[in-house]
Amino acid sequence: MPEMTTSDASSTPAEQNPYGAAPAGPKRVRTRHFQTAKQQGIPITGLTSYDMLTAQIFDQAGIDFLLVGDSAGNNVFGYESTLPVTVDELIPLTRAVAMAAKRALVVADMPFGSYEGGKEEALHTAVRFMKESHSHAVKLEGGVRSRKQIKRIVSAGIPVMGHIGFTPQSEHGLGGHMIQGRGSSGAEKLIEDALAVQDAGAFAVVLEMVPGSVAAEVTKRLEIPTIGVGAGPDVDGQLMVWSDFAGMTEGRVPRFVKQYANLHSVLTDAVNHFRDDVATGAYPAPEHNYE
Repeated sequence: MPEMTTSDASSTPAEQNPYGAAPAGPKRVRTRHFQTAKQQGIPITGLTSYDMLTAQIFDQAGIDFLLVGDSAGNNVFGYESTLPVTVDELIPLTRAVAMAAKRALVVADMPFGSYEGGKEEALHTAVRFMKESHSHAVKLEGGVRSRKQIKRIVSAGIPVMGHIGFTPQSEHGLGGHMIQGRGSSGAEKLIEDALAVQDAGAFAVVLEMVPGSVAAEVTKRLEIPTIGVGAGPDVDGQLMVWSDFAGMTEGRVPRFVKQYANLHSVLTDAVNHFRDDVATGAYPAPEHNYE
């Protein structure tokens, strides 16, 4: 990733450049670095993480932010959707990621039912995440409808990442996994939602499953960075669910996912090998014994 050149009188030289070549000792990515990245055209990278081991790997690789998503519902807890996920379930996962990440900004996803009740409920949830999980920011879904909640959380000094387009917590209301922002009315609504998130004080916004041309227009209109999830290349950053990009899940893979590995196959082979070695007595071998 290219180096940043904009100086910041309130930070040390190492903190001014959290992107690019790693300085001596990792420096935390802050929300202000997202704004600098947009201004300088530096792509932002994000992955989901739900545990200490993956968080360490992604953090050491230089991923800019780690989202402890309510996608844990599908990828950790075995739910059919994200809807059953609770705050109490996400807090320990977020804490594990936050304790492991030394550089990446850690964003906690606010699950369904934890902010829809109004701005004070939203603030209460956000405060819990910040105090109990040590996250650095929170994310919540919705544009115009979540404007008051975002503004209240931000007013308390808590950074917020917005999320518009296809919002998984509203999948039943949206009629399933449907691309959002199609047609002139759809594009206008998406832009309206994006501006509402920005005006409420969010430091970035996720655009999920929207046409690339619409995402590009939103990106041009906004001063805050846009993070794409199936939103084409003309956004300020990209976010992927780690189990999708690493080939951990079976079944249909979304069109926008590029699989960079097939860990499902690797682990299956390893488990089969272990089972066979135990069955035949090949493991443990003499070199594995303490005598």
